Amino acid sequence: MNADPIALAPPASGASVWPHAPMPSGLVLLFAVASGVSVANVYYAQPLLDALARDFGITRAAVGGVVTATQAGCALALLLLVPLGDRVERRRLMIAQVLALVGALGVVSLARSVAVLLVGMLGVGMLGTAMTQGLIAYAAAAAAPNERGRVVGAAGSGVFIGLLLARVFAGGVSDLAGWRGVYGCSAAVMLALAVLLWRRLPRLAHGASSAMSYGQLIVSMFALLRSDRVLQTRGVLALLMFATLNIFWSALVLPLSAPPYHFSHTAIGAFGLAGATGALAAARAGQWADRGWGQRTSAAALALLLLAWWPLSMLGYSLWMLLIGIVLLDLGGQALHVTNQSLIFRSNAQLHSRLVSLYMLFYAVGSGVGAIGTTATYAVAGWHGVCKLGAAVSMLALVFWVVTVRSMPRALEH
Repeated sequence: MNADPIALAPPASGASVWPHAPMPSGLVLLFAVASGVSVANVYYAQPLLDALARDFGITRAAVGGVVTATQAGCALALLLLVPLGDRVERRRLMIAQVLALVGALGVVSLARSVAVLLVGMLGVGMLGTAMTQGLIAYAAAAAAPNERGRVVGAAGSGVFIGLLLARVFAGGVSDLAGWRGVYGCSAAVMLALAVLLWRRLPRLAHGASSAMSYGQLIVSMFALLRSDRVLQTRGVLALLMFATLNIFWSALVLPLSAPPYHFSHTAIGAFGLAGATGALAAARAGQWADRGWGQRTSAAALALLLLAWWPLSMLGYSLWMLLIGIVLLDLGGQALHVTNQSLIFRSNAQLHSRLVSLYMLFYAVGSGVGAIGTTATYAVAGWHGVCKLGAAVSMLALVFWVVTVRSMPRALEH
């Protein structure tokens, strides 16, 4: 595969294009930081639920609706907003979305009623997700084919860091300025980011998809899902992988908050930082995919996912084993995620927004299934039951890869 059929328009003022040269490291860093800052907005509410319940007089049982509204916004974004990147000039779309996100954050910070709060959270979920996934598709479209995995891996690492630091940022700012200060501060950060994106993002010419109506664009996603073998296979792997990760992370609070540990939620959340080592190391998976090692990287990542459940099952004996298991689990999961995205983005660049939207819908389904399955399993079989469930889903993913690997188009995967 020599080059993608993408045309580059003359750059806007302050923006550069480089059809053959490697992407400048400063722009790679901007994609990573912007992706992380954007996704963080979706998760600020989670450590603030107690404060929101007090301010708005919501019961603790009902305040979860705030998170539900945000997640509903995520799903709507994947279906309705992210595909727009294949129809609208990406740079202009990113600026419009980041400014709309600033407005949604302002609505949340100034909300005085539950209804306004929920509408604001819905908007934050939609626009934060649209920005995050749109930036990843943008990075893939702007990168040269032989460096696409590296660039996508960097953006993915930014997303992971944003997820990790969102709760830390929200907790720290809320202690100083209250929960409203979190959203006000984030609005200011996103406004500054809008200036950087306007000045630094390259303007990519949109192609045949720009002639589609919005309805045709959305309908075309179903045809793309039916016809793209790599998307189908990598989507199923993503579904099983994210189910595996959520089986673990959704259940971890249950044994660690019970005897003999009695850890606080803050202490339990800190275990997530252990996974940063593995997940950040997994960014190199994109470079390996660029070299044609996508299938070997996938096999290694799936093997790590399965292997991780042995030390995780030793939680009752050693917290050090738990930490080792977390590193292995996140290393395997993130390596597979980066490899998946690197491979699906080898298609026509004019399809990248729809591809990432469809791929992340698999992720959403897997996350939901994993979270539901793990709580039910823990109630019946405890922590060892959860580990057996996680290992079984990991094994299913490995078997699925073995069965489908021979049928992959050789032009796309090696």
